[in-house]
Amino acid sequence: MTLGSHLGELHGLPAFTFPDAGDTSADMSALPSPESVAWRIAVDSYDAKEQWEEAFARFLEAVDTERVRALIVGAWSDAYDNAPDGVIGALVAARDRLPALRGLFLADILSEECEISWINQGDVAPLLAAFPDLEEFGVRGGNELVFPAVRHERLRRLTVETGGMPVEVVRGIAGSDLPALVELDLWLGTSEYGGDADVADLEPFFAGTRLPNLTRLALRNSEIQDAICTALASAPVVARLEVLDVSMGVLTDDGATALLTGQPLTHLKKLDLHHNYLSEALRTRLLQTLEPGGVEVDADPEDADSDEDDDGEVWRFVSVGE
Repeated sequence: MTLGSHLGELHGLPAFTFPDAGDTSADMSALPSPESVAWRIAVDSYDAKEQWEEAFARFLEAVDTERVRALIVGAWSDAYDNAPDGVIGALVAARDRLPALRGLFLADILSEECEISWINQGDVAPLLAAFPDLEEFGVRGGNELVFPAVRHERLRRLTVETGGMPVEVVRGIAGSDLPALVELDLWLGTSEYGGDADVADLEPFFAGTRLPNLTRLALRNSEIQDAICTALASAPVVARLEVLDVSMGVLTDDGATALLTGQPLTHLKKLDLHHNYLSEALRTRLLQTLEPGGVEVDADPEDADSDEDDDGEVWRFVSVGE
């Protein structure tokens, strides 16, 4: 799967792209009210007319930022070469001008702009420290991503999308104290693109002790999806979840069987396994076991594809890698 469309919303607000420097038809007097949209600020990935920081400076002058509730950082110039240090620095420097900010997403960048595993990232901890009232934070791209253990009192939703999540990032998130967090969504990716975490590194998520309010857990887009599901079969956190998402990865009958034969799942509102490598028999068993109890089950294989070598070895792929 490629990432073919930008975020349509953030923090419950529709996304609106702030006009770029070359848009001579833009009427700055007709911009939406500051609190009504999630403002997307981006520059061209290649041959940008201005740097992201310059676009952000224009935004600060054109919009009453004290009323802005959500920001989406799109592409910065040459994201495949340049880390977003200047982007992060500009946001941190503007924190006093953004007192109402509750949603922030870093790197809403499509495959045609820069592949997810080519996006150069940086240390996102300063953003969480600068905006203690954030309720939703997301970041895309795992290359050089730094996410140390933090404490954030108000964050309710955390999303980290990668084609390969470094183990130190996994451990940093797992070691964070996020008492208000309701939704956690991690795209773990593959070892080919830097995803070197093992199932043991996910143990704090399975225990859930640092996430007392968690009701939606997504550990997905992983080449170790079977091992994750085997661990979830007896994980304490599952009993208090409403949604469990193990989609987009290399999930086979082994992992799905472990889920079905483990602790009860009938309390869930939804079990998401889309993009999988399940047999039709196991897919039918999942639906027949859980749907009568009111669980919404998404077991659609979607575009999951595999290759077989001449020697019979089968290669299966996560949904988003490169």
